[in-house]
Amino acid sequence: MSPKPKTHRHLSKAADWSIDQLPGLSNQDQSQLKAIGITTTGQLLKKASTPQSRQALAIKLKIKPQYVNKWVALADLARIPTVGCQYCGLLLHAGIASINQLAQTPVGRLHQQILRVQVATMQRRDLCPPVEKIASWIQQAKEYKE
Repeated sequence: MSPKPKTHRHLSKAADWSIDQLPGLSNQDQSQLKAIGITTTGQLLKKASTPQSRQALAIKLKIKPQYVNKWVALADLARIPTVGCQYCGLLLHAGIASINQLAQTPVGRLHQQILRVQVATMQRRDLCPPVEKIASWIQQAKEYKE
């Protein structure tokens, strides 16, 4: 009797975006990153994977470490294909700073946090993504969670 083949849970491929698409980076920031060979969000995550490497990158770019930490958080969230660069900034403003944190956040609570951000900043409830979309972000985050 031959053994059954192992089944693997299907993971969507992590998204890797051009650094130009990451929200919150000025043209100068983008140029500085490109000058040191960081042209994608994946490269940023690799080169700034530890607190020490983020600090070193900030020193090299002559910027505050908080900026690098913010870029890394955005790039991490953007790895989820359904979040991408379109929604990573919204999630960060709603208090979600990592894929792990997103995976652990209840859908209803996150929807309310995002709705508060949309109303506070844009005075538009209708711009809040539907609960189903937010649920898909959380589900994908659980698949990527380390």
